[in-house]
Amino acid sequence: MTQTIAPRFRTLVLLLLAAACALLAGAGPASAHAALTGSDPQQGAVVDRAPAQVSLTFSESVSVDDDSLRVLDPKGKRVDDGSPSGTGGTTYSVKLHTGLPDGTYTVTYQVVSADSHPVAGAYTFSVGAPSDTSVSASVQEAGGGFVGALYGFGRYVSYAGFAVLVGGAAFVLACWPRGSGVRVVQRVVVSGWLALTAATLMLLLLRGSYTGSGKAGDIVDLNLLGEVLQTKTGAALVSRLLLLAAAALFVAVLFGAYDKREDEEKRDLTFGLAVGGAVVASGLAATWAMSEHASVGLQAGLAMPADIVHLLAVATWFGGLTTLLVALYRGPADTPVPAVAVRRFSRVAFGSVVALVVTGTYQSWRQLGSWTAFTETRYGQLLLVKIGLVAVLVGIAYLSRRWTAQLAGAASPGVVRQREQGEKHEKGQKGEKAEKERVGASSGRGNQKAKGSEKAAGSGKATGGSKGSGGAKGAGAGTKGTGTGAKGTGTGAKAGGKGAGGGKGSGSANGSGGSQRAAQLARQRAAVDAARQKRQRDADPNRFGLRRSVLAEAGVAVVLLAVTTVLTQTEPGRTEQEAKATGTSSATTPAPSTGAVTLDMPFDTGSQNGKGVVRVELDPARVGANEMHLYVERPDRTAFDLPEVKVALTQEAKDIGPLPVAPDHITTGHWSASGVQIPIGGDWEVSVTVRTSDIDQVTVSKNAQIG
Repeated sequence: MTQTIAPRFRTLVLLLLAAACALLAGAGPASAHAALTGSDPQQGAVVDRAPAQVSLTFSESVSVDDDSLRVLDPKGKRVDDGSPSGTGGTTYSVKLHTGLPDGTYTVTYQVVSADSHPVAGAYTFSVGAPSDTSVSASVQEAGGGFVGALYGFGRYVSYAGFAVLVGGAAFVLACWPRGSGVRVVQRVVVSGWLALTAATLMLLLLRGSYTGSGKAGDIVDLNLLGEVLQTKTGAALVSRLLLLAAAALFVAVLFGAYDKREDEEKRDLTFGLAVGGAVVASGLAATWAMSEHASVGLQAGLAMPADIVHLLAVATWFGGLTTLLVALYRGPADTPVPAVAVRRFSRVAFGSVVALVVTGTYQSWRQLGSWTAFTETRYGQLLLVKIGLVAVLVGIAYLSRRWTAQLAGAASPGVVRQREQGEKHEKGQKGEKAEKERVGASSGRGNQKAKGSEKAAGSGKATGGSKGSGGAKGAGAGTKGTGTGAKGTGTGAKAGGKGAGGGKGSGSANGSGGSQRAAQLARQRAAVDAARQKRQRDADPNRFGLRRSVLAEAGVAVVLLAVTTVLTQTEPGRTEQEAKATGTSSATTPAPSTGAVTLDMPFDTGSQNGKGVVRVELDPARVGANEMHLYVERPDRTAFDLPEVKVALTQEAKDIGPLPVAPDHITTGHWSASGVQIPIGGDWEVSVTVRTSDIDQVTVSKNAQIG
């Protein structure tokens, strides 16, 4: 049975890790908590004169540096002074050069929100009239690329390491004190400490590049690292490293002095270790709570303690589950996990689930704010996935509790007494057999020894008679050499000495070989006993069922931890909906007319005389009725007619459109449509279909900001 379980265990673990990695890889760059809620000038606006500055307003406080806000002219040259100034932490502005010419300008921004996530974006506005620009308004999303993927992986490893470290130590103290002496349990907890320490150092090095340029070369920039240490996130990571030093001392005591104490002494030391470990674990959890989502937004003073309790409950459940799984599959056969330890962990896990439900419900309300956010925001959708995984995990945990109850019943006093009697009877039979083998072996060695003595004595006599010389010296040597063959003294001293000496050497060799053989037999006997004990342990159907259910729990927990990691990097649903509402309300507020929005769109149908430019003018470019004019010109600026021109308006953000517009032909190269209704403000795509012959046509499009 063990030969089939071990490969399955390794295969399942690899598959679950692959699923978690795939989920992390598909998560994409981290979404920011802060959102751009307003700007001056607004996106797509056309102003008569160049503004003195550009201002941006965010949904929460952000941190900026000299390059966070940039304004570029149509040729891509910076026209700002590069020193943003802020008011209240949510609004920042940057001054512009004087005397800017007409044209389209691009505003780019990259800041860090108060919950540690980077946010970047870009938009355009025009002075006088729109123009062509060489600057792309689509910038790379902050936190993406290779560095962003590494940072996301580091966050996952840090959460996993924290869970294994805290949960494994809690499992030993609260459920299985004797497990402190089990080597595999020690390795699990130490591995958690190493993983969390390595991930924290990794995040500290990656932080500057992650929130900045995103270049791998900036990872080793010491100046950038110095700037990171002055931020809230940098301070949290350094605090985590200091607390990990205290955690290392705790682990050393747990697997050192605590393991060597007797059971009575362990009870006295358990309370002190539990208090110290709880303080260190709470401090580690606070490094997340004080620097991420819980530290900003609604009710931050209550959200941070709730987040700490949530993280500790997750660690106690997941980490204890991991430790139990490894002990069940890789623990020594002579120290199996007792049923009482599994039963205690079942109660601890139930308490963790209750804490998770209470704190998770509060966090969901705080981060979502409405039922519609569950389906309309990415944060809500991920939260639904997490809730589903927790429900599956609780269901599997219920099955584990049933196996635990059956295992505890199998370990009742009557069953244990019967099992012990059977083991004693089996040991007695094996002892009698071993004693017979020992007596037989001893008798055989005695016969061999007697035969050797007789042989040595005969040899001594023969040697003494053959030489007939040597005198007393030979006799003395012969006596020294013979040992058991005293009769072998004669006049042949030299020969007798050599023969007796050979006999002595032979005896020493036989003794050394016998001890090596005995040690080898002892090792083989111990290996056989260990294999027998493991077979007996694995043959227990209750324990086998528990192992399978715990493995399934751990598998779901791996994926759940990946979803949680992605969730912590996603913009909360409440913030996303508030940003959308703010943008909609500001867009629908009546504003003074800014004049016609003009869009020039070159086209080429691929046929002869199929090239030209179509110009669309929309006046007043506001919500409600608008006047639309279309002008078609050849490359030499001469107007010409087309067989057909069609216009459509689409707003993808609200899933509106396409709204068709059928302009009337006015004169050569001129079409017009009045009363064009635009229902809401925002970024609209204006598409024009141009047909130059019966079979040649093309569709061109551009975006326009409707105020």
